[in-house]
Amino acid sequence: MNSFASAPHPHSTALPLSRLGMPVEDLYPRLFDAILEQRIDTDSRFTEDSLKDMFNSSRADVRRVLTQLAHEQIVVLRANHRPRVAAPDRELIRQTLHARRLAEITLIRLACQRPRVDDLKCLRTSVEREKRAVEQDRRGAAIRLSGEFHLRLARMAGNVPLANFLGSLVPVTSLAIARSAGQTHSCGAWQEHVALVEAIERGDAAKADSLINRHLDHLEQTLLGSDLEPCVVG
Repeated sequence: MNSFASAPHPHSTALPLSRLGMPVEDLYPRLFDAILEQRIDTDSRFTEDSLKDMFNSSRADVRRVLTQLAHEQIVVLRANHRPRVAAPDRELIRQTLHARRLAEITLIRLACQRPRVDDLKCLRTSVEREKRAVEQDRRGAAIRLSGEFHLRLARMAGNVPLANFLGSLVPVTSLAIARSAGQTHSCGAWQEHVALVEAIERGDAAKADSLINRHLDHLEQTLLGSDLEPCVVG
């Protein structure tokens, strides 16, 4: 974000069961959540073997998930070095948020043109899972699921290249949120997501555009500095 056990990660295809009996697809959210909750952080000295033991998985499965997280710029993999958690700097975060705004404004407008019932149901399920994670104080899952909402919305828009582009930006944003002020907490991201779904269902592109801009304003102010109370949005 654990919660992804019921739905595959958006970048993955159907994954086999690991030799230990746990679906490989479950390892990604468990490991990502541990990073977002800073149980594994930039100072952690971990290896494939230590992660294998921590998550009761196979080394091959751990390697596969680490490779995916490296592709998403969450971990850094270098030959003859231990894996480490990435530490996006302020400039990377600024550029990532700028790119997200450009992409999401277009994706929101496209989504409003084709609000299919199944897509809306999927978005509402995503929001409900995010809400439960917040209520259960599962911070890592809440951050991850907030980002997952945006990825599901992007796929709903029907532009695969643009959705894939957003998929390269959201995980970095999630990591930045997790690394922001230690007391950062949710202040209503899932409610904002509910409002977005309602605007999309009505096909109200102007309202959806306003909501996504305000949503991203909160995120930018949280990560790059503002006088507003910190808020987990993603």
